[in-house]
Parts: sequence; structure tokens; C-alpha cells
Amino acid sequence: MSNDYIIRAVTSDGALRAFAADTTNLANEAHKMHKTYPIASAALGRLLTAASMMGTMLKSKGDTITLQLTGNGPIGRVMAVSDFEGNVKGYVDNPLVELPNNDAGKLNVGAAVGKDGYLTVIRDFGLKEPYIGKVPLVSGEIGDDLTSYFAISEQTPSCVGVGVLVDVDLSVKCSGGFIVQVMPDATDEDIDKLEKNISKIKSVTTLMNEGKTPEDILSLVLEGFDYTITENNSVAYKCDCSRERVERAIISLGKKEIKKIIDEDGAAELTCHFCDSVYKFDKEKLTDLLNTAVRD
Repeated sequence: MSNDYIIRAVTSDGALRAFAADTTNLANEAHKMHKTYPIASAALGRLLTAASMMGTMLKSKGDTITLQLTGNGPIGRVMAVSDFEGNVKGYVDNPLVELPNNDAGKLNVGAAVGKDGYLTVIRDFGLKEPYIGKVPLVSGEIGDDLTSYFAISEQTPSCVGVGVLVDVDLSVKCSGGFIVQVMPDATDEDIDKLEKNISKIKSVTTLMNEGKTPEDILSLVLEGFDYTITENNSVAYKCDCSRERVERAIISLGKKEIKKIIDEDGAAELTCHFCDSVYKFDKEKLTDLLNTAVRD
């Protein structure tokens, strides 16, 4: 049972809004599900944490947000999807990457992702076309890349800190993060104070490993500001795949493609990227779906 959660706060003058999260259990769930090595656990956990916090920024039930990192590093694509409650799912192309630690002795997520590539953010509001923002990667470390995304794509000065600490047994010891955003009413004094606070803060993983909660982290980020915590959301790793959804996906291929699968393979086996569930369809079931499909 997950006891991960995200809190949301706003300063009394509306100058800043902030989010902080404990995502230890969902990041560990992702590690167990995808059998990730430490670098992939860190990369995926960071992206899941960011997606979860950004999911709680969505307005309506049914809205989703997808974060996708595509760099030139050996980990390949890293993806995370959140619903409007902050529940997430995700995966990495190569969960078994191993690299030497970086100069600071930390997991080298930046090298695993690679700097040459893009961060793509897709907001789906159930309209015909989703909103898509795309920015070049800054470092591949994820926090920096999201800070850049908010500044360039949303014109919202922000600071994003996300971190995952992997234990000696490869499980996730702690995972979490924060996002603080400067609103239009902020003064230069507000921004200066915030920047000083951020410069003094230890890494997210250090704080969490010391036992700090999201509330504690926000108190450091917003030190000297009068603020109120307005929301507290429980979040978890949740995949919404189902046999019915996979059947609809097969039907959407059209009669010609389904007939080709039947003729060439006689059966189909589809695996969900997000939870590794396997869905098998024999010839008889594929024929039923063929009869349901519209003509090409």
C-alpha cells in the first residue's frame, strides 16, 4: 500500500506556488516491475516524481501529462505518464545500463540519458490535438531539463529538484522532489529571497535520507515567506492497461492488418510497456476482432 503523497502550497501574496513529493514507494514499485539497475531506477524515479507533481497541476479528471526524455545516451527513451491525481506509470528503454559514477560520486544519470536530445511534454485534455512542448536537453539530469522547459515552453520561471537514492540491495531507499514557480505578482525581492533559499538547500536525496518530509522540504524552499499548504494528494504507481483496451487497439489496426497477423503468425502477444502485463490472443479471438473491425 503506497503512502506516497504530494503537497501543494501558495504564498499569501500569490507570488509563489510550490509542490513537494515523497515518491519512494512508487519509484520502488517501478524498479521492481521493470527490474531496473540503479541508474535506470534514478532516471525513471526522477521523471515519475516530476510527472506526478505536474499531474496535480492538471485541471480535470481525464486529463493526462506525459514526459518523455529522448537523449543520445545508452538508457534510450525514458517516459512517465501521470493522471490529474498524480498517479503515474512509466518505463525506460534500457533498464540495465551500468556506468561509472560522476565526478561527485553520484549515479551518472546525465551520461545515461545523454545531453543531445529533447524533453517532450504532452498535455492531453481530451481534445482533438494534445498540447505539446519540446525543449533541448540541458544536462539529462532531469531537474535542470524541466526547469528549462518551464522557462522556455511555459514562460514560468521555476526551480525543479528531483532525486532518487538507491540502496545497496538495488531497491529505492528514498525518492521525491519539489517544484517552485514564480507567479506574475512576484517582486524582485521575492525572487532574490527564493534564489537564496534554493542555493542553501542540500540535494533532495540528502534531505530525504535525513528523514525530511515534503513539508520539511517546502519549509526550506519557502523560508521567510508566509504560505499555506492547500492540497495533500496520495499518489501511487498505477497502470490503466486492460484486455479491453488492448482489444480496442488491435481493432483500430483495421481488417487488413489483423488478417495479416492471422495469416502470418496465427496468434498475437502484446506486452504493456508500463507494467509488463502480457495479453495473448489466439487465432479464434483475432478472428472475432477481425469481424468487429471496420474495413480499411
